[in-house]
This record gives sequence, C-alpha cells and structure tokens, in this order.
Amino acid sequence: MTTLMNPRLREREYIFAIGRALMNETESPEVLGVILRAVTDLVSSKVGVIIMAEPEEQAFRVGATYGMPSSALNKFRQLVQGVPYSHGRIREALDEVKEMVKAMARETDETLQKSLGMPMYSGDTIVGAIFVFHAHQYTITDGLARFLQSFATWAAIAVKNARLYEANVAEKQRLNAIIQQSADGVMIIDQSLHIITFNAALTHMMGIPSRKAIGQQHDDILRLEHLRTEMDLSEALANGWPLQGGKHLYVEGDFRRSDGHKVALGVTYAPLINERNKMTNIIANVRDLTRYREEEKLHKTFISVVGHELKTPVAIIKGYAGTLQREDVEWPRETLLDYLTTIEEEADSLTDLIDNLLEASRLQSGTFVLDIHNDISVSSLARHIGRKFQQQTEQHTIVVDFPDRFPEVPADERRLTQVFNNLVSNAIKYSPDGGTITISGREMGKHVVISIIDSGIGIPQHQRHRIFQQFSRLDNALSRKTEGTGLGLFLTKAIVEAHHGQIWFENNPDGVGTIFSFSLPLHEQ
Repeated sequence: MTTLMNPRLREREYIFAIGRALMNETESPEVLGVILRAVTDLVSSKVGVIIMAEPEEQAFRVGATYGMPSSALNKFRQLVQGVPYSHGRIREALDEVKEMVKAMARETDETLQKSLGMPMYSGDTIVGAIFVFHAHQYTITDGLARFLQSFATWAAIAVKNARLYEANVAEKQRLNAIIQQSADGVMIIDQSLHIITFNAALTHMMGIPSRKAIGQQHDDILRLEHLRTEMDLSEALANGWPLQGGKHLYVEGDFRRSDGHKVALGVTYAPLINERNKMTNIIANVRDLTRYREEEKLHKTFISVVGHELKTPVAIIKGYAGTLQREDVEWPRETLLDYLTTIEEEADSLTDLIDNLLEASRLQSGTFVLDIHNDISVSSLARHIGRKFQQQTEQHTIVVDFPDRFPEVPADERRLTQVFNNLVSNAIKYSPDGGTITISGREMGKHVVISIIDSGIGIPQHQRHRIFQQFSRLDNALSRKTEGTGLGLFLTKAIVEAHHGQIWFENNPDGVGTIFSFSLPLHEQ
C-alpha cells in the first residue's frame, strides 16, 4: 500500500513546488528548473533538458538542464543556437534538436538510449520542448502521460509569464527613459498628491534633486508665486477638478529656487481616470517660460522706447518747420540755416533709427549680407570716428592709439563704421562725468583686435548676460534718462560675427569703466 502511494505523494509535492515557483518567480529559468527536476524524477531519468524557441531572436536556446556536465553544456548551447529557425517548422527543428540532445546524452552516459519528448504549447503555438533520457525501457501510462504533459503546459505558462514580465519591464524602462529624457519637466502625482516621478528636466528647472522631491507633497515642492491664472492645483481640486471628461488644468506663475533665482513656469495638469471614473494619478507637464517672459518684456520695452525715439525727432522737426512757416516773422539767414541744420540732424536720427530696425529685421529673416572689400584701413576709420565724436562732446577726451603701419582688413566699411559708432557713442553715453575714451588697436596672430576703453559706470554683474540681447538696455537711472532702442550692441555683435570675428567686454583693470573689444580676421574667410 505504501509503495502504491509514493508516486502520488511525489506528484503532489511537485505540484506544490511548481505552484509556489509560478507564484513567486518573475523569471522563467527557476520555474523551468523545478519542472525539469520533477519530470526527470518521475520517469527515473538521468539527463533532461528544456529547449526554448525565441521568435524575436529567430533562434533556439537552452532553457534549463539536468544531469548534463558543465564541460558539455557550453558546446551544447552553441549547437542549439545554430539550429535554423523558422516560424513554419518549429516542430521539425525541435526534432533536430532532440537528436543533438540524444547525442550529447550518450556522450554523458552511453547507456542513455531511450528518450521522451514533450512539446510545450502556449495556445496553438509551440514555445519549446522538454526532453528526458534514461537507460532502460520506461512504460508511460495514460495517466502519467497526461500528468507529464501538464508539466509541459506549466512550463509554457512560466515562459509566457516571464516574457510578459520582461515586456512589461522593457516598456516601463522605455517610458521612464522617455520621461527622463524629455526636454519638458514631467511630474507624476498619486491620489494623495505625493510625487512619485520627478524627471531630470524638472531638477534642472527647479534646482531640486529628484531624490528629495519624490515622496513629498506636491504643494511642498511646487509653490508658485504671482499666479497669472485663476487658481493653482489645490484650489482647483477644492472646486471639484477634474470635472467629467478629465479636462486639463493650466497653472502659470513664478517659482523661487533655493539659490534665489526666479523661474516663470507653466504647468499643465492631466488627470488619469480609471474605468470607475476615479482619478488615479495626475501627470504634470512643466515648461520654463522665463525666456518667453523676458522676450515679452523686451518687446514691450522696445515698443515704448521706439515710440519715444520716433516721437522726439518728429516733434522737433515739426516744431522747427512750423516756426519757419510763420508769416509774421522775417527770419535772419543765420537763424534759418540753424533751424534747417537742426531739422536735417533730426531727420538723420530718424534715418539711423529706421536703418537699425531694418537691420534687425534682416538679421531675423536671414537676409543680412556684407559688402566686403579687402583693403579697409581700420586705423584710418578709427581716427575719423574719433574726430567726429570729439566735436560732439566737451566733457570727454577721445584718444586714438594705433601702431604705425597697422594692417588693412577685409571688411564692409559701412557696417564697420556702425560698429565704431555704436561702441564709441555708448562709451560717451555711459560716462556722464566725462573722462578719457581710448580707441586702440593691436595685431594678434591672424586677427586684429580693436578696443574701446571708457571710465564710465561699468556693467553690473547681474546684467552682463543681457548686454548683446535685442532691445536690451542697462536697467539703471542713467539708462532711463538716455535715449536708445537697445539695438546698438545687438547689431554690433551681429556685424562683427558676420565678419567672422568676435566681440566681448570686461572691466577696466586700471580703474572704473568698461573695455569693449572685437576681433577681425586679417584675411577673408
């Protein structure tokens, strides 16, 4: 009686062992190993092997082995991988593999003459096979055959589960990589408003490492000041958001980083709704609007400044022209010429302003071109500019310092004159107490370097990044009193770079003031 019960007890033990493995293991090798040991034990086999078909790799591989020495295993794996794979002939290929296994089994033990093969089905598809070998004739009863085939079915289930798990992990990794590599900030929030995902772009924007943000309450991390929208996330949730249909919520405001910098952020909250119409998560897409806000501010400033710059010369021209038209006055010739000269100068100012606006437009449209000549004397041009501006100021002394036989350069003379005009006029404008302004030149390798040195108010550190921006001006009391559109240095930089040169500025090491320098190549690029 005991002898008859032992096989049943073993079968039950194996069923429990396989059941535990299927429940606890997320990968198939361990489960396949348990199944293979059960099969070999039940049929008293010395050697067993499970062969897997890999559709994505178009090949076969060894899933598990039992009783095969390690010395033969590597050779066997290579032989199996070399079997031709085809979707239409998997059974035939597995028969070929079976003969290989049989040969390897006989190499292991020459008495292993008998074999048993069980295909592993997932639905109608063969995903692999179990092969076992033994030394004597083994009679398989119908009950045992069905039981062994159930082992093969469980093996197929284990493989299917493992592949689903691997696919799920791969998809999760892919989605995580997309989130982490996104140029926009991405934050995922759970039902209790705790942060569960915080990508690298958000760390860059907000200056908060993801390890410090994850697990924290949303409102403790993303606190916005000066809202430009009606409500933030907390207020929206309190007012019943999301409504039916899961409409997105947009919130915009300023975020204060720990280093003190203020960042303008636009946040789009998208609710994830399940089949029971309950919100499970919120995905927040965050964009840095700081540059957009700066551009918006610059354009508003530009409209204001240009309006003022246009209004002033037009008012002067109209005033002088109206005065000259008076019929009740006989104007002396000297006064007439003086008035006409003023009208002409203001008309020239208008022309310069319009030219600058057109140049800025050409830069943006890509139609900015140079008229290059190979023999432009930079030193002669600098002396001419120095004499012209010296006649316009009594507070400043303009010094031109170039070595003898300073080399000529290929350049657009009209555009280069613009560069000198802008730099020297700025040096005068931002040196309200007067002083010396030096225009100097030196030859450096394959370039010449021209510097304009003033003793003015200098450039504050926090405004240096804006100096060459379009429509940008220094934000101080002096700049608010002086005229200008904020286009001068923007155009100057564009002209120098169009000549394949560079422009930069630095503090005057000899005292107060600033040194603006630009380089030009000696030979045409």
